[in-house]
Formats: sequence, structure tokens, C-alpha cells
Amino acid sequence: MEIAIVIAVAFGASMLTFFSGFGLGTMLTPAFVLFFPPEIAVAATAIVHFANNLFKLTLIGKHAVKKIVLGFGLPAIVGAFGGAYFLGWLSNLDQELHVFGLTTTLLNLCIGGLILLFALVELIPGIRKMGLAPSWLIAGGVISGFFGGLSGHQGALRSAFLIKFPLSKEQFVASGIVIACLIDTMRIGTYAFTFDFDSIIAQSGLMMMATVAAFAGAVVGKRLMKKITIDAIQWIVGGLMAIVGLLLAIGLI
Repeated sequence: MEIAIVIAVAFGASMLTFFSGFGLGTMLTPAFVLFFPPEIAVAATAIVHFANNLFKLTLIGKHAVKKIVLGFGLPAIVGAFGGAYFLGWLSNLDQELHVFGLTTTLLNLCIGGLILLFALVELIPGIRKMGLAPSWLIAGGVISGFFGGLSGHQGALRSAFLIKFPLSKEQFVASGIVIACLIDTMRIGTYAFTFDFDSIIAQSGLMMMATVAAFAGAVVGKRLMKKITIDAIQWIVGGLMAIVGLLLAIGLI
């Protein structure tokens, strides 16, 4: 049953990334927690996430905008190293909190609250139409990279920044994929020096099935993307960010 959950989540979340720019890392990590400790689940998700993004580059990578990729991606690499290193330190701590009768952690509460904040900004009509100065790319890259390295929640924050720039839906998705590859490369390398990957190697069959399912979801998502407008993507991003942020903050994912 657990394996079926992982496969279904990998397929659905990968398909979702073509509309929102995020989803696989956010949704697959809780599924992998069924098999791994939380910090190893983040690392296992990063491996599937990276392989899937490399595959998606062959589908849509040509639409990536170099200026966006460099301006956002290079600072994100620095942030990813800091976040991955910090995760190694936090993995030895136990910081449970109780919110509305539910058990969560200070880490989840902070990240969930931040995602909720970005979601509200995204869903308020007046703010949705505002653009961002190019200088925001650096700050956005560092923040997205840091939380990507720390918990794998890079996509929601990245989308919140990139959706404000005048990009077509293909450019938005493709640029996000390239940036995600840069972040994944840095954080996987850092995890490899911090965690014991023996448990991931022991579950290589599960990892392969999740990766293949994610590939299939990417193919379906690419076909459906032609039917989605950039305005619809913006609303999807905001709505999903609000849901993910709330569930993460109260400890349900």
C-alpha cells in the first residue's frame, strides 16, 4: 500500500509541476517519510526530483530564460548549501510544538507560515498585478535555495517570485526547472557528505519506481499545459501555496 502511495504521489505531483512550478518535492517528501527518517526522506526526494527535472529539461528546457536562470539560480545555489548544511544540524534536534491540538515542529511552522504569506500576496488582486524589480531575483534565489536545501520546499517560494516577472507559461516552467536542477545539484552533494545513504540504496527499487512515475507525470503534464493560461497558473500557484503552507504549518505534511 505504501509503495502504491509513493507511485501515485510521484505521478500526480510531477504532472502538477507543469502548472504550478512546484509540487513534487512538497508532496513526495511526506510519502517517503513512510520509508525513511525525515531528513533521509528529504534527501531521497531530492534524488527523484533531480532526475525528473533532468528529464523535463528534454521536454521544455529550450524555453528557459537565461537572465532569469542566472539571476535567480546562482544565488539559489548559495542558499541551497546553507539550507542543506542547516538540515544536517537540525536532524539531531527534537523541536515538537502543539498547534490547535496537532503536533508540528518549529521548522514546519516557520516554513508553512512563510509559504502562506507568499500565497496571500499571490491571491490579493492588487498585488498579483505588480511586477518585481530585477534585484528581487537575488533575494528570491537565496530564500528559495535555502528552503530547498533545508526541507525541499523550494518550488513554492521560487514560483512566488518568478510568477511576478513577464514570462510566458513555457518560460516560467522551463526557467524554474533549470533553477531547480542547480539547487538539487548543490543540496544532494551536501546531503551526501552529511547523511548515511545506505537506507536509500537499500530502497533502490522504490526509488526507481518513483522516478519512472514522475517521468510519466511530466509527459502528461506537458501535454495538458497547452490548455492552461498563465493567469490560471497564477491562481493555481496561489491556491496550492495556501493549502501546502497551512498543512505544513499544522504538521499534516
